[in-house]
Amino acid sequence: MSVEKYLKPEVIRNIKRLDLRAQFVVKGFLQGLHASPMHGFSVEFSEHRRYASGDDPKDIDWLVYAKTDKYYVKKFEAETNITGYLVVDTSRSMGYTYRQDLTKFDYGVCLAAALCYLMVHQQDPVGLITFDQRVRNSLPPKSRRSQMAAVLSLLSRLQPTGETNISASLLQIAGMLRRRSLVMIFSDLLSEQDEVIAALRRLRHGGHDIILFHILDEAEVYFPFSGMVELEDPESGQTLEVDADGFQQDYRQAISEFRDGYQRESVKSGFDYVPLDTSMQFDKALMEYLLRRRSRG
Repeated sequence: MSVEKYLKPEVIRNIKRLDLRAQFVVKGFLQGLHASPMHGFSVEFSEHRRYASGDDPKDIDWLVYAKTDKYYVKKFEAETNITGYLVVDTSRSMGYTYRQDLTKFDYGVCLAAALCYLMVHQQDPVGLITFDQRVRNSLPPKSRRSQMAAVLSLLSRLQPTGETNISASLLQIAGMLRRRSLVMIFSDLLSEQDEVIAALRRLRHGGHDIILFHILDEAEVYFPFSGMVELEDPESGQTLEVDADGFQQDYRQAISEFRDGYQRESVKSGFDYVPLDTSMQFDKALMEYLLRRRSRG
């Protein structure tokens, strides 16, 4: 079915734009490498594995035996496919932008669309979960091509609103997942860091592979302000007036330490941490990350 059949006319333009961006990122990348950039995805797996005690002898591939003089069995689909979940923060703070074309939410949607396309292209099931204070939407993982349209259709209808509780949402998600999965999280992580880290550890303890895309606005990273400025918390509405020139150095150090905390935890707990800001070209940032992940594999 075509994308249009999933959508109302007023959102078709946005979906087409996202779909084109996703295809540009992924198709160009795959054509350049002739291999999957995602370590652990099905196309990197061998189609066979060594015969082991308990396997049905009827599953032995005798053509492979003739070539190698060793017993191999074909892998079943459950052994070769990985299930992915796109986990998107839709809280109000994600709707912020200072001077970039994309808000943090828009930026995350573009990344999610590209990775959704990648997984569907590789025939791996992918689902979508959105959250603010708790899980709000959940699309079950599927690998058919119509899943791309379903994911983008839902994302295009969302507006970042409300307060957030990242740790509680991640714990809820950990309880929802029934099998080991690849969990791709898109959030500004503007929440209590220790609580978020504890929730990430819970996800890892469940055997899930995690990629944490930490998306901040350019202004939240570099603080490009001067003079007296009024800062507002987008979720609580609280304001604070500061001297930007005197505050800038301390602010940048605090943000650097905030990101470093997640980087250290990622090494300790074994998940991928990808710090991003909205001044970075999203497709270039994604490809650079995928290349690093592939080289580690």
